[in-house]
Amino acid sequence: MMAVIICVIDYSQKIEDFVTKKAPTGELFIYFLVSAPSFITILFPLFAFLPTIFFTSKMASRTEIIAILATGSSFKRFLRAYVAGGILLGGLALVTNHFLIPRSNVVMNDFLRKYFFDKKLSTEGHVHLKIANDTYIYVENFTYDSQTGTQFTVETMDGIILKEKLTADRISYTDSTKEWTLRNVVILKNEGVKETLTRIPELKKKYAFTPDDLSIDRNVKMEMTTPQLLGYINREKARGTENVSDFEIELYKRTAQPFAGFILVIIAACIASRKVRGGSGAHLALGISISALYILMMQLTSTFATNSGLHPAIAVWIPNVIFAVLAYVLYRRKMS
Repeated sequence: MMAVIICVIDYSQKIEDFVTKKAPTGELFIYFLVSAPSFITILFPLFAFLPTIFFTSKMASRTEIIAILATGSSFKRFLRAYVAGGILLGGLALVTNHFLIPRSNVVMNDFLRKYFFDKKLSTEGHVHLKIANDTYIYVENFTYDSQTGTQFTVETMDGIILKEKLTADRISYTDSTKEWTLRNVVILKNEGVKETLTRIPELKKKYAFTPDDLSIDRNVKMEMTTPQLLGYINREKARGTENVSDFEIELYKRTAQPFAGFILVIIAACIASRKVRGGSGAHLALGISISALYILMMQLTSTFATNSGLHPAIAVWIPNVIFAVLAYVLYRRKMS
């Protein structure tokens, strides 16, 4: 039900672009069919937490839990069903997060690139890239429509010694030949105590990168299975890409979210198993507040990881650690 509501909200926000670009009804239906599981995955902890609060609170309000405990069963024994349910849901979420959802996201993002996302016009500026173990490039700016760039530099290193530096005022890329054309080229070679400077009006050369490598598509992280995402992160780090923290956050979130769902199920069972004045309404209000706090903490720590240098694994797992401590405290109180 929540997924349907989210899809309606998503459609209302994008309807102008869909109408303007004449998105076919069939493709639109497939888009929402594959995007719904993605929305469910993002809010999985919430979807596990609130139903647990609801039905446990109903049991408590009807004094069913008191009756269960009065038979001699301990709260630990009562909680065993919740643990089993949490593990089952968490395991299912792990498999879908790491392998199934990325495949559906491919279809979703292909549709959005066609009918919603703006066309990529140029790089964000000042691109640094490692294209080999000893070779580094720099491009001040690259425009995709014309396939041209400005202030291009290639540096070849030998340890910490600069062996060769090539600079060009302008570069252009030819798709058919996979070649780069460099204009107003200056090549500086360092051969120990001897340096040579060469100027060339135009030079055609092949390099181990393409225009697509100059700008990272941040949405592609959603489309990769975990093995693919790991390979991509390692490759970009080896190439000297400056910021891949959002890709690492995506990687760690795929495991952290199922664990969060399990932890929140235990918290929900401990909170809602006590009969209180206000009944299910009071429990649901408390549950929504805790869910909102969890989502807020996750967003804050992810922002710190992206902008302030906090390690992505720490950022993603901080909310889980805090809520795991809360779950343990609530459990000990119920056992005492």
